[in-house]
Amino acid sequence: MSSIVLAASGASGQPLAERALQLLLASGEEVDFVISRGGIAVWQAEQGVSIPGNPISQEAFWRSRLGSNNGTLRCHRWNDQSATIASGSYKTRGMVILPCSMGTVGRISSGVALGLIERCADVHLKEGRPLIIAPREMPWNLIHLKNLTTLAEAGACIAPPSPAWYQQPKTLDDMVNFIVIRIFDTLGLELGKLNRWEGPKNNR
Repeated sequence: MSSIVLAASGASGQPLAERALQLLLASGEEVDFVISRGGIAVWQAEQGVSIPGNPISQEAFWRSRLGSNNGTLRCHRWNDQSATIASGSYKTRGMVILPCSMGTVGRISSGVALGLIERCADVHLKEGRPLIIAPREMPWNLIHLKNLTTLAEAGACIAPPSPAWYQQPKTLDDMVNFIVIRIFDTLGLELGKLNRWEGPKNNR
């Protein structure tokens, strides 16, 4: 089975990436995971979590933190351009960048690969594979919009992490789950149960 590439860049919203990793592994998926240098810094600043830089240590860290031995997890160093996922010959079923900073958006849209995330995104575009970008920024200026349009025209799916209230969330966890599950709907994955929209109840 080909893997899913999950990437987290240096934008606020790291709990979304952590929940995505948790749900993917719980579903028995094969995951290649890469966090940008900025992403590691944001995790420390916002969550008080120190993530090891060594990929082997990082895999053990996530297994322990998430309490899961399901699925297959491979972590990659943020600047390892020789990683498997940096090559188009390495088979994947798609890539999700969650959250995706506007700096990362700009570099991908310009074809500039300073790190592994940008290189892997470029590979998915050139190979015609699904690339899901979840930009975590607001408001968007004209440069942001043009860069996102360029990526959409190149074949990427732009999926902002937008909440919804029709599912009647009771907790922040409910909202996080909804956002993550909806984003991975775009890859045809069923990562959890949702109260999906079924029309107004008074019309039944």
